[in-house]
Amino acid sequence: MTKEPDAAKRIAQLRDELNYHIYRYHVLDAPVISDAEYDTLYAELVKLELEHPDLVTPDSPTQRAGGPLTEGFEKVAHPAPILSLANAFSVEDLRAWRTRIGRLLPDDISLTYMVEPKIDGLSIVLTYENGVFMRGVTRGNGEIGEDVTANLRTIAALPRRIPVDPASALAAPPLLVVRGEVFFPLDKFDAFNASRAEADLPLYMNPRNAASGSLRQLDPSVTAARPLTLFVYDFVAWDGVEIASQRERLTYLRALGFPVSAEARFCPALDDVAAAYDEWLELRNQLNYEVDGIVVKIDDRPLADGFGVVGKDPRGAIAMKFPAQEKTTKLLDVAVNVGRTGILAPAAVLEPVEIGGVVVRNATLHNYDEIARKDIRIGDTVIVKRAGDVIPYIVGPVFDLRDGSERVVAPPSHCPACGEPATQMDGEVAVVCDNPSCPAQLVRRVEYFVSRGAMNIDAFGMKTGELLIAQGMIHNIADIYYLDRDQLLELEGFKDKKVDNLLAGIEASKAQSADRLLTAIGIRFVGSETARLLLHAFGSIDALGQASAEALQEVDGIGPQTANAVVAWFADEKHQRLLQRFRDAGLRFAIEVQDSKSAEQPLAGLTFVITGTLPTLTRSEAKAMIEQNGGKVTGAVSKHTDYLVAGENAGSKLTKAVQLGVAILDEEALHAKVAAS
Repeated sequence: MTKEPDAAKRIAQLRDELNYHIYRYHVLDAPVISDAEYDTLYAELVKLELEHPDLVTPDSPTQRAGGPLTEGFEKVAHPAPILSLANAFSVEDLRAWRTRIGRLLPDDISLTYMVEPKIDGLSIVLTYENGVFMRGVTRGNGEIGEDVTANLRTIAALPRRIPVDPASALAAPPLLVVRGEVFFPLDKFDAFNASRAEADLPLYMNPRNAASGSLRQLDPSVTAARPLTLFVYDFVAWDGVEIASQRERLTYLRALGFPVSAEARFCPALDDVAAAYDEWLELRNQLNYEVDGIVVKIDDRPLADGFGVVGKDPRGAIAMKFPAQEKTTKLLDVAVNVGRTGILAPAAVLEPVEIGGVVVRNATLHNYDEIARKDIRIGDTVIVKRAGDVIPYIVGPVFDLRDGSERVVAPPSHCPACGEPATQMDGEVAVVCDNPSCPAQLVRRVEYFVSRGAMNIDAFGMKTGELLIAQGMIHNIADIYYLDRDQLLELEGFKDKKVDNLLAGIEASKAQSADRLLTAIGIRFVGSETARLLLHAFGSIDALGQASAEALQEVDGIGPQTANAVVAWFADEKHQRLLQRFRDAGLRFAIEVQDSKSAEQPLAGLTFVITGTLPTLTRSEAKAMIEQNGGKVTGAVSKHTDYLVAGENAGSKLTKAVQLGVAILDEEALHAKVAAS
């Protein structure tokens, strides 16, 4: 064991060095060491901290993964009021604001301004004492917020100690309280919602709700598993810092190692602010975060602060809001979609309306509790929002336009596909059809089971599944492996070649890995990533089926909801019969341990980023294919990216890849690279 004084010195050195590299990677996107070098340093720190637990500090990189479950959030008073902003909706409103504050100024003073993005996230207040992050609190009511320190520690972009660069000439101030915004990057939001949909979890309505919901988890490990990031943009309280202008504040914050928006700009005159607003209208959909306007601040902060406050709005700043990407239309009906796990999901049928260049006819309603909470009724005039590529959703009804003919939306009492009673479990929002023979569920289950992201059975499309179910040849997903060739040949359009290709695809799928099978059988909340975690923890599907909920929750990333769903699934006798039929058919139930596996895989050691819409693969399918062939998939293009897989509407990631000289693949080239092994 290393001696205590030597260990303390080395731990401090490793802690500072690793925090600096985290900053380079997650904030600057410009790492200066390889992943392997980082892992070596991290492993050394972990070893030393295990030997000397008394030397572990809150700013250690090893403390980022999330601590124990909290009982609730402590209420904390802010050191100064966390104010909101008055809104302007046009250049005329902006000039009116300038005229109002002009009355408080001498005639010979001209003003300069800082223009910053108005990020649609969750406002937070961060406290640093002698350079160490001590506390993070939500805005709350502006006077008192909730202590979410444990969750904020899991965000890689948040500095645990400032200045981040060990070689910095700056000294940490005795006290610095800053304000920022936590948000969910847009390129991660779609993939995140897709993974929740795959596991039949409720979708988040928009990135802001995802950020808020992720940061306010009682279990910090849940927050740690979500790709939150943040920008910092102002001082709240400070000691030992003398900086007059807003521009200098941002420069100082950036120099300390805080993530600061690169889009913030200095404007020497109000006309420049007006021009910047027009530019931002074009820029807003090119950013990787949601903005609903720009914030205009008088650059001379002592002067601006001296103007005081009107209500809760400071006079020295104003928010210029963008036109909302939303319209009103009629809610014609509420359809019911039957999911593969039996969830009966409501979907809005709308009078067609054009929003942002796209004609919208349907929108998500999430669940029946949400419909009741918003009091949405059939026949209502509703506000529909579509921001960027996010699925359109109903914000709410326009109550003043009701005429009394509107109809309350009731949760379905019976499944629309099979007519069996629908149920709603205590504590859950989902309305479910529990009939295992429900034809709509079976079609969806078969479609999911044979998909590329699951068992990847060639020549087995949705139409084939629907036909075989209708003909009574498939009653559950295991029946796929017991199809009779002669019976298939009796079906219209099923000739020798088609039947042989179908049966060959089914036979080939028996070689798929156990985690693929676990994904495909459709346990609620268990998508491909969760299946991979569980199989690597327990080794086989049989061992997993014997595990308790408590044992399952010991797996990093598995919460009580997923654990209970897994236990309940394996406890069902009909599921045990299903598994036995898979065993009898020769499918794999255990993971294979191959020492040379990664070296033999065609994509081993390569890092990929996926962007745009691919011709035949979803992003989750493309990600699964890359990972199953040894590759790694990340969300952002950097110098360490080997290939960008680009489809239609690739956007800013393609631009960045070209700038960095990253090789570009289309879907066909990706398939060729996998097949080249």
